[in-house]
Amino acid sequence: MKFFFDIFPVILFFLTFKLYDIFIATAVAIVAAIAQIGWLWLRKQQIEKLMWINLATIVILGGTTLLAQDEIFIKWKPTVLYWLIASVLLVSSLVFGKNIIELILKKQMILPAAIWEKLNLSWTVFFLLMGGINLYVAFSFSVDIWVTFKLFGATGMMLVFIILQVMVLGKYLKPIPERILTVNEQDNQIEKIDNKNGKKQ
Repeated sequence: MKFFFDIFPVILFFLTFKLYDIFIATAVAIVAAIAQIGWLWLRKQQIEKLMWINLATIVILGGTTLLAQDEIFIKWKPTVLYWLIASVLLVSSLVFGKNIIELILKKQMILPAAIWEKLNLSWTVFFLLMGGINLYVAFSFSVDIWVTFKLFGATGMMLVFIILQVMVLGKYLKPIPERILTVNEQDNQIEKIDNKNGKKQ
């Protein structure tokens, strides 16, 4: 469910483009990104920093596309976002000694320091490549193909990358702890055991 919520603006962008044009689709994507954060704020849920970064890029580059009536700016938006994320991952690790990927995932798995570094580097390289691929598709093919790639190609590549990492790192995942029984549940289980023992006797 969270996955579809995260790509909600991209889905609307794709559908609106198919029905109208790139400019109306851009306007809808901007409104959707704002509504996305507004919904979380109204429900008093945590808003991830990445969502703010995404909102800033879509408002600035999407807004420029609308003002200039030039699609080139919105085409650059995914690349700018990907390269910003890659820069944050790299600078945080090299300059500040902080592994962002470890900070995000350390509750889900326990990894040796060397593996955390490789994982952080792999995400950095992945986002750098994604930014380059977006530019290649955006300026080598039609707008229609780029919009389709933006939803299905880029999203698909992200899912495949995540699945591959889960497969490789699966042995490091923390086991889900068993739920602690309440006092009433413990009493019920004891009663069931007593009943079974009584029947046997």
